[in-house]
Amino acid sequence: MLVVFSVLFFDRVKVDDPVGATSVHLVCGVFGTLCVGLFAQEGVTSLSTVNGLFFGGGLKLFGIELLGIIAVGAFVFVSTSLVWLILKETVGIRVSLEEEIQGLDIGEHGNTAYPDFAIVAPIMASVNGTSYDEQIAGIQAAVSKPASDVVSPDVAIPVVDKSRPGAKITRITVITNQEKFPKLQSDLDKIGITGLTVTNVLGYGMQKGYTEYYRGVPVKTRLLPKVKVDIVVCKIPTETVINTIKKSLYTGNVGDGKIFVYDVENVIKIRTGEEGYDALQDEDKE
Repeated sequence: MLVVFSVLFFDRVKVDDPVGATSVHLVCGVFGTLCVGLFAQEGVTSLSTVNGLFFGGGLKLFGIELLGIIAVGAFVFVSTSLVWLILKETVGIRVSLEEEIQGLDIGEHGNTAYPDFAIVAPIMASVNGTSYDEQIAGIQAAVSKPASDVVSPDVAIPVVDKSRPGAKITRITVITNQEKFPKLQSDLDKIGITGLTVTNVLGYGMQKGYTEYYRGVPVKTRLLPKVKVDIVVCKIPTETVINTIKKSLYTGNVGDGKIFVYDVENVIKIRTGEEGYDALQDEDKE
């Protein structure tokens, strides 16, 4: 029970401890040490020569245990701070963004600790100061609106005719490494792209996957985690979008990704019934 509440507490104060080590070792260790000063009973073992607080021994033993916790904590804090400071100034203590997304089991050990789980990238970056959690909360609020909020077609927002007959509609699909998405999203925002469809996918090309070890047996993993971004454009020139994507993703290494370009026959906005060019325009900016 102590571990459960401790994990919830550290999550709430945003301490990064995904395996609960702080709760299991620090919190339970401190609690166990203090329990000696509370529950110790003389004569239970050959080492038990003093009673704890609850057995008439007063606060003496409890105070000794508390002092020990403080002394050990101070020593560990100072010594480990020095060690981490030295590491930070020499070899560094942060891994690359790519390693964070893939997992240190791959970066440090060359295999996957949990091969049964697919890797999912945190593809929703902070947008205009809005955090990932705030974006999720907004999405949940939007999809949970009661039916009474639905506007009937005859009183919907009036549609202003901005049509451009014959305007070419193009779908651009990008497949690239997951860690490249935040920069790509930012670069597309700068040229006026206001809508994306993003999907986590698995696949392989020239990279051909990699070999990992599962229970000591080498296993060839061909499918690598990627991110697929779909963009449908009409107003913004296709070449502008493609050049922006190429500039954003290019490193010259295998894995930069691929761009696929398709013709789109039509686009229909369900809420207003607009089609083609009209359906792709941002109402707030037109």
